[in-house]
Amino acid sequence: MPYELLECNGTTEKSIDKGYLLSPKDLCSLEYLPTLVKLGINSFKIEGRMKTPEYVATVTRIYRKYIDLALSGDNYVIDESDKKDLLQVFNRGGFSAGHLSNTANRNFIYPQKPNNIGLYLGNVSNYNSNKGHITLKLNEPLGIGDCICIDGETGKYTVSELLKGNNNLKVASSGELVKLGRMKGNIKPGAKVFKLSSKALIDTASATFSDNCENKKIPVSCYLSVKKNKPIKIILEAHALPFYDNISVEFKSDIIPEESISAPTSKERIEKQISKLGNTPYIFDKIDIDLDKNLHIGSISSLNNLRRTAIALLEDKVMNRFLDKRLSNSKALDEVYTNSVNKSCGEHISLLLENINENYDYSKIEGIDNIYVPLKFLVNKKYKNQMLELSKKFNLFMYMPTIIKPNYKNLLLNNLDTILSTFSVKGFVISNISGFELLNKYMGNSKYIFVANYTMNIFNKYTIRELQNLGVNIITPSVELSKPALQELCRQSTIPVELIAYGRTILMNSSYCLLGKSNKCYPDCKMKCSSNLNYYLKDRLGFKFRIMPDNVQTVTSIYNSKITSIDTHDFTVSSLRINVLDENVDEINEIIEHVKSGEKLQGTEYTNGNMNREI
Repeated sequence: MPYELLECNGTTEKSIDKGYLLSPKDLCSLEYLPTLVKLGINSFKIEGRMKTPEYVATVTRIYRKYIDLALSGDNYVIDESDKKDLLQVFNRGGFSAGHLSNTANRNFIYPQKPNNIGLYLGNVSNYNSNKGHITLKLNEPLGIGDCICIDGETGKYTVSELLKGNNNLKVASSGELVKLGRMKGNIKPGAKVFKLSSKALIDTASATFSDNCENKKIPVSCYLSVKKNKPIKIILEAHALPFYDNISVEFKSDIIPEESISAPTSKERIEKQISKLGNTPYIFDKIDIDLDKNLHIGSISSLNNLRRTAIALLEDKVMNRFLDKRLSNSKALDEVYTNSVNKSCGEHISLLLENINENYDYSKIEGIDNIYVPLKFLVNKKYKNQMLELSKKFNLFMYMPTIIKPNYKNLLLNNLDTILSTFSVKGFVISNISGFELLNKYMGNSKYIFVANYTMNIFNKYTIRELQNLGVNIITPSVELSKPALQELCRQSTIPVELIAYGRTILMNSSYCLLGKSNKCYPDCKMKCSSNLNYYLKDRLGFKFRIMPDNVQTVTSIYNSKITSIDTHDFTVSSLRINVLDENVDEINEIIEHVKSGEKLQGTEYTNGNMNREI
């Protein structure tokens, strides 16, 4: 979607950028695959959200080729035609290396257009509106059935008439001057033409997932016992496979072979019937048939039911292997919850200062117990006096960032002991699983309290159990939970729950600076992030979303346009949390009193978040 970037100084607003400001170019990592393979990565994920099957097939084919090449040790050279195929199936303004390079990526976002631009074909040199002919010199091959778009036109065209002079062509090569027929619209000479899709590439991709193509199957061994006067028995076994490792099932049918009078059933006939696995995900890599002599199976097709039943038993056993484990964990947890202590909503209030104004006297804040301060303010000397005042009056907690890049990690480790002693830090709010590793030496120390932030995606009792095992003392539930789900989570929790009652929710943490237009800081950046100005993204509906750049590690937080404020009467929690961003001290004190009352704030600038929504 399109956005406008606003720079605000008090009541004055200035537009400093426009376009699809949150639309990154597509990531292409072909050049980096040898390095990534050497790192020991086990799996590569291909993003195909809202893409066609042909897109998935093409990208998978090409990445499979170059992963295999990187593994082979042979000379790693990328064929430009493969790169062209990737661009053809989908690209938004070309490709980007994303965050894989160590240098600043100033080619990360493509603000001009939000969807596929395909391959640049050339410019319209002439347009005959009577005949519907456009003339252009091709930069790329073009064929009947390909799809194109023309700058200035909202629609797209399927090429149905391709001419070179007076000759009809099925395919034209790059460099040829051609005419494209049946093109209607307000087409102007000079307009750029793009090839959005290639019929030949689509046909090639489609052939790899059509009904007649070869698909990978799960190999299973089959043993069949066909004995006189006994029910036919089948055993299926799978070995050394993910999910199927050393699994076997056995099934006895109600089919009892009879002694043959004139036409005994052969092993070949039985094997042919039992092998009809159709569209199941299995293939028999071995079939062993123990068949007594001179037996006849009355209805050979009855083996179909035998096979289907055995396959169903195999699938059930695989599923139940994991279901049994989960049910076992659930039962153990339920026993813990049954014995959990009752919790009542007390008077504890925690305040997060997401932004700190040097001109505010935060020591005048009243009525709170804990104050959460982001790490970047605790290491900045210009805030030292404010931090000392806060630590004297309240329990001060270090608020860890959601994203921790190497420079933030170094900042933390180099300053942590000094921060803890200088400001008498009482605990930590951990926003990312890596926080447990970074703070490992303090985890067992009863001197410090550990709060798991809502960014840990605390949705259920399983998450609570894992966090409790890691040493967490307080949890903050996900802000995406509906009211019934949140009430149930509070009821089940075996450790204290802190509920966010007020604040602007961060909608996105992006490793990209909208002001410097890069994913890393660079020497000639104008450093707008260090000014005292505020910045907003305005959407097409006029809503403004506050953005907070962080030049320590080039991460931008984008906040909701509305403030979440919820009624807390119906929740059994140990403490309530308030998140403030730009509010002054008087406003903060008013908010504290309102939160203590349990009532939500009313007005168009407020929302109750996901209280009445399902995830």
